[in-house]
Amino acid sequence: MNCNAAGCNSQCASGSCSANPPDARGKTSPSGVEKIATHHLNSIKHVIAIMSGKGGVGKSSITALLAVGLSQEGFKVGILDADITGPSIPKMFGVKERPKVVNGGLSPVVTNTGIGIMSVNLLLEKEDDPVIWRGPIIAGAVRQFWSEVVWGNLDFLLVDLPPGTGDSPLTVLQSLPVQGVIIVSSPQDLAHMVVRKAVNMVKKMDLPILGIVENMSSLQCPHCKEIVEIFGHRSRTEDSFYEGMPMLGEVPIDPNLSRMCDEGVVEFYSNQLIGDLARKVLTSTKEI
Repeated sequence: MNCNAAGCNSQCASGSCSANPPDARGKTSPSGVEKIATHHLNSIKHVIAIMSGKGGVGKSSITALLAVGLSQEGFKVGILDADITGPSIPKMFGVKERPKVVNGGLSPVVTNTGIGIMSVNLLLEKEDDPVIWRGPIIAGAVRQFWSEVVWGNLDFLLVDLPPGTGDSPLTVLQSLPVQGVIIVSSPQDLAHMVVRKAVNMVKKMDLPILGIVENMSSLQCPHCKEIVEIFGHRSRTEDSFYEGMPMLGEVPIDPNLSRMCDEGVVEFYSNQLIGDLARKVLTSTKEI
C-alpha cells in the first residue's frame, strides 16, 4: 500500500511508517508484544536467530554453514534473511530467481540441496540495488517474511540478523517465536566489546543463548601447515566474554570457503566442522 504520511515517500508494504513508530520498547500494549502468526500453511518446529551485533565477523557465512549442516543431518531447513539493507545469503547459495506467489503468499526460493531462502535481494531488479528504507519499513518487511511466506513444513528456520541492536533484530526477537539465539564473534577484544551489546540485548529480552561461534579463530598456512592465531592467543577460560555461553565451534579462515561463497556454491563446502556445528546446535535446542 502507499504510505501517505507526511515525510514518507516510500512504498510501505507493511502499513507502518516513521510517522507512526512503536514506543521506545517496541511494545504495542502494556502486556508486551504479541507474537505474529505465520502463514496458515506453515509448520515450523524451531526458529533460531543468528546474531552478532558486530559487522564483518562472518555471521551470514555461519548461518549458511549451519543451514547446510542441518540439511546434511536430514532436517528440513529455511533461511529468513533479515539483513534487509545488506543481504548476502542468496549470493552464497547462487539463487537468483524471484519468489513465486502461491496459496496467497510468497514461496521461498529453494537451493540445489533443498534449503528454502527468502531475502529482499530476491525481490530487487538488480542484486546491487540499494534498499533505502527507514527503520519501521524494514521491520515491516521482516514481519512479512515471517507471516506472508509459505515456508511449509520446516524443522529449522534460521534467521540471519543484521549487525546492531536496532529495528530488524528487535522485530525478530520480539515478534517471532524465537527459541534461541546463536552469537557469532571473532576472537578479539574490539569485536567482543560490540558483540556484548547483542548478548546483553538477548539477555534483557529473556531469550536463551544457545552458544557462541568464534569465527576467523585461526588460519592454517597453505605451505608449512602452521596454525596462526591472527588475533593473538587468548585463554577461553580466562576471558569473561565467554562466560555462560557454550562454545559451539571455532571456525578458521578458509580461502576455499570464501571462494565458494563468492561462487554461490557454499552448500557444497565439505568440512567436518559443519557437521560438528549442526550437532551441537541440535543438542542445544533439545535443552531449551
